Amino acid sequence: MNVAILMGGTSTEREISISTGTAVAKACEQLNYEVDSVMLNDSIESVLPRLRNMDIVFNALHGGEGENGDIQRCLDEENIVYTGSGPEASYLCMNKHLSKGVVREAEFDTPDWYLINPSDDIPKNLIFPLVVKPNDQGSTVGLSIVHNEDELIPAIDRASVHSDKILLETFIPGREITVAIVGKDVFPIVEIVPSHELYDYECKYTTGMSRYECPAKIPEALTNQIQNDALRMYEALNCSGYGRVDFRLDDNGRYWFLEMNTLPGMTDTSLVPKAYQSGGGTFSELINKIITEALNG
Repeated sequence: MNVAILMGGTSTEREISISTGTAVAKACEQLNYEVDSVMLNDSIESVLPRLRNMDIVFNALHGGEGENGDIQRCLDEENIVYTGSGPEASYLCMNKHLSKGVVREAEFDTPDWYLINPSDDIPKNLIFPLVVKPNDQGSTVGLSIVHNEDELIPAIDRASVHSDKILLETFIPGREITVAIVGKDVFPIVEIVPSHELYDYECKYTTGMSRYECPAKIPEALTNQIQNDALRMYEALNCSGYGRVDFRLDDNGRYWFLEMNTLPGMTDTSLVPKAYQSGGGTFSELINKIITEALNG
């Protein structure tokens, strides 16, 4: 089988994408697939001739047009098979405001939030602490936790570098957990224990800044409930292929949806592989499972 690995791109997550793409290419070679690693440096149109002749494109892009539905729409128009969700779900999940709205409408918990422009007046009667983040970025780019009004404007300024819409979200004390899904298979819950107050960019990508528990030490009944609801949220957002649902788990056992990642990191140390490998599988088996899911979709 001929597999194109599409990586790079022009988003702030370019380097992470290259790490994902490199790991996926290595796994595909171990699976005896014919691999073409396609580095995207400008528009998707520039690499379409290389993609048209492949059996499948493994979309290893993160953020920007690689994850917001633009490239998915282009590949659909070319009848090119690719991994991950389609354009509508990709757009919806990249937009935290919209995806939180869908999840709340489906009667799941998600922290209260405001969506603002950087130039807007600050909403009255804010309750601190707050999480301030760009509305349409991944990898915790531009994310801050704000404890008082003095910290708010600098946090909004940091987030506004990456988006013209900013989310002010109620901070939920508790544990950071995530649930990975491939097809309809839900993997064991991973708990992330960061060195910082939140699982920010530094904690995510700096060795030793976070530790991980998988399976997370959560009572069995609650574990099953979280996994079942993660799949229901995934379906409510019309996701397909694979994804990862991020939650906060508070001290009362309530779990709060934060976001859906439609193209989560896929290096052999990323969270989705950690979850899969905790059950005894290998990284290359996981990549094969994602590819098979896309081909059968």
